[in-house]
Amino acid sequence: MEQEGIIRLSIFFGLFVVFAAIEYIFPRRIVAKSKTRRWITNWSVSVFNVLTLRLFSFALPLLAIGAAFDAQNLGIGLFNRLGLPFWVEFILVFLILDFFIWLQHLLTHKIEFLWRIHRVHHSDTEMDVSTAIRFHPIEIALSMALKINLIYALGADPLSVLIFEILLNGSSIFNHANINIPNRIDKIVRFLIVTPDMHRIHHSSDRIEHDTNFGFALSIWDHMFQTYKSRPERDHKDMEIGLNWQDEKPQELGWSLGLPFKKNG
Repeated sequence: MEQEGIIRLSIFFGLFVVFAAIEYIFPRRIVAKSKTRRWITNWSVSVFNVLTLRLFSFALPLLAIGAAFDAQNLGIGLFNRLGLPFWVEFILVFLILDFFIWLQHLLTHKIEFLWRIHRVHHSDTEMDVSTAIRFHPIEIALSMALKINLIYALGADPLSVLIFEILLNGSSIFNHANINIPNRIDKIVRFLIVTPDMHRIHHSSDRIEHDTNFGFALSIWDHMFQTYKSRPERDHKDMEIGLNWQDEKPQELGWSLGLPFKKNG
């Protein structure tokens, strides 16, 4: 686990490059505007997120993984007491963590204070792989705090947490990518996994549509709790992405970081 950071970063950048290349070759939506300014802003927001997590790391060096190691050493948490086989624990840890991320995501849409922060992610006027890293630092901090507390409560195995984090990051890059997946394949895959077409509906400027499809990795929670929407009212190629009151300002870093403190809905 000493190389945890290197492993995660290597896989993250590898997947980012792969899906960026795929969406360039097989785009779902044709983007007329230059993506350079958007990408600079989205990556700049991501840098602030990294710095935020570095502040967390002074208290817990490996963050979520560190919480799992600490819980293991202290012998606390549910799974440290149950002694289940690794594969059983991993499946349960994955399901529980993914469900709580789904629930957290739903709450960011329902609680006004959290929505003001989360709408930074939704304010992107297009959706591609760079949108996957466009989260306000406050949201990243709150999300990590929730995840750390949940991992302590679960007593999750460190390797299970590492695999979950890698799969979650990978699925986020995948379902934000502007890639054209044939409908017959998409319909099969989305029974279990959130696909780009499914998640794009969540980024619609129509509030009714972006209050659906909250899943990041597994799609089962949206099916189970009836928050699933199969298709947008407008065609995927024509639907408007972003917030219904915005202009081109989301391409500005200062505007994006200051959005939680603005009054617009």
